Amino acid sequence: MSGSRERISGVWLPAITPFLDSRIDWTSYDRMLEHYLGTGVTGIFPLGTTGESPTLDEAEMRALIERTVSVVAGRAPVFVGIGGNDTAKVVKQIERLGDLAFDGIVSVCPYYNRPGQDGLREHFTRIAGCTGRPVVIYNIPYRTGVNLTNDTLLELAQLPTIVGIKDSSGALAQSLDLLRRRPEGFAVMTGEDGSFYTMLAHGADGGILASAHIATGLFVEVHERMAANDQRGARAAWSRVETLVPLLFTEANPMPIKYCLWRQGLISSPECRLPLTRVSKALAADLDRALEQLAPEAAGEPGVRR
Repeated sequence: MSGSRERISGVWLPAITPFLDSRIDWTSYDRMLEHYLGTGVTGIFPLGTTGESPTLDEAEMRALIERTVSVVAGRAPVFVGIGGNDTAKVVKQIERLGDLAFDGIVSVCPYYNRPGQDGLREHFTRIAGCTGRPVVIYNIPYRTGVNLTNDTLLELAQLPTIVGIKDSSGALAQSLDLLRRRPEGFAVMTGEDGSFYTMLAHGADGGILASAHIATGLFVEVHERMAANDQRGARAAWSRVETLVPLLFTEANPMPIKYCLWRQGLISSPECRLPLTRVSKALAADLDRALEQLAPEAAGEPGVRR
């Protein structure tokens, strides 16, 4: 994939990073990627916050990219999370990883220091100018403390390497305005898991969805049925996962997702890195009930742990 506007669509997986005894569990990671590639996901996104990227060191990040590209082996695009709140450091990181064969970048709005729209515009302009790979901007104000407005985004969309957005603005009016105003070929992928069906109904291209780790086939079915204009069928599929989504975010992401994947036998441990820990006993019981109700759609490969 080049910097041209090749359509990004479907269900993309912001992959978790499995750990075992404080180290990346490569056996589980390989098994997990093979599983999801078989479910119909159309893109893989390692090193997002769902992948606990803030807890990974430089060597681990590089190894994770290399492993992802190797296992995926061209069966789906791999867009890597590369972002931060120091523009110069982000540019240097992109340059350091330039020899690796991933397809594109997902870059979050600078967090904590809360730049204005002019700072956001210049930040992403610098990123777009340092790479020929396609860039998807990630707007998630409730985590970053800053909202990229549609006016600023549409200016950035004129740059050839900025090809889309992971839209987690949390404001439906802003998202719908963007869908009306976006240029041809600019991808809008929702990152608001609970709004997946709604955004597709208004013309979004798909979603980058942490909750699609569970019952992935149903998320894929929702997208496929909407693309085929089968809204009744899409709504029926969505109704089966609609109540699961908020449950997966009751406690800090990705703790609930890792618990579910561990219970399904897809990863060897629900371990997260500090400051994240494990789900509460109460949430674990709720998740167990949800998985039971979703079976077999929620099944992983080896079977549920008892």
